[in-house]
Amino acid sequence: MVLRLITATGAKPGTTIMVDGEPYAVRSNDISKTGKHGASKCRIEAISVFSGKKKIIAVPGDTRFDVPMIEKRKAQVLSVSEVTASVMDLESFETLDIPYIEEIKEQLAPEKQVEYWDIEGKKAIMRVM
Repeated sequence: MVLRLITATGAKPGTTIMVDGEPYAVRSNDISKTGKHGASKCRIEAISVFSGKKKIIAVPGDTRFDVPMIEKRKAQVLSVSEVTASVMDLESFETLDIPYIEEIKEQLAPEKQVEYWDIEGKKAIMRVM
């Protein structure tokens, strides 16, 4: 579910935007105004929320981006495998297999509480509490 639409010139650092169906966090936005009759151009540097890959996008200033709804939820870890963790949501008590980011691999252990993000149906464990 898309929360709202913003223009490329309105994409401030820290904003999460959808690019090619993938959520990206904006790191920097360089706006350049061309000549007398030219339109502004934006060079957006963004990092993927889930994979951590860097992407540089050069677009006209009036290009619209979707800002996704980020649902942050708490869960308890039941078990940890190589790339996913089996967790139980603390609100609905449903069991989910969710991938996690590499930075928290050492901190994950059974019975720990974690925060996972649900962005446009994609889920990932983002931090250990």
